Amino acid sequence: MTGPAVVLVGPMGAGKTSIGRRVARALEVPFADTDKIVVRDHGPIPELFATHGEAHFRALERAAVAQALSDGGVVALGGGAVMDAATRAALAAHRVVLLTVQPHVVAGRIGGDARPLLAGEDPVAQWTRIYDARRSTYEAIADVTFDTSSGPLADIVTGIVDWVHEHDRHARIEEDA
Repeated sequence: MTGPAVVLVGPMGAGKTSIGRRVARALEVPFADTDKIVVRDHGPIPELFATHGEAHFRALERAAVAQALSDGGVVALGGGAVMDAATRAALAAHRVVLLTVQPHVVAGRIGGDARPLLAGEDPVAQWTRIYDARRSTYEAIADVTFDTSSGPLADIVTGIVDWVHEHDRHARIEEDA
């Protein structure tokens, strides 16, 4: 793989981390998950929200995204990272893959998770409200979209890897022109 990072964006539960790891392995490049970087450097996300609030978490997240993008490879962003204007501006230099998932499927993926934004009586309804609020931003920054609701994960990984190779091939052709 040559060129800018491959960045996976999308709602919570879309599979950004699990798919990102596999895409990075297939492309033989490093993988970074910005939520995991924040946890490694600052502690559990639910505690950060409870102790310091969402704005503090978003500042830590913005720094983690900037670091991961500068390192290159494949980067999985937390679901809300794209709501930051500086992050969206930084993503313009990278290849952005939107992973989507249907609400009826995500229910099984987010159950029991310690996700502060989904705390409450109906996590799927909360997830749907958050996704609806972010959807147009995801779509505006994405270069390509893959739905992870059904089918083997391997097919999605292959589709992304093929897209990256095709994108790189087109970039080389444009450079040579």
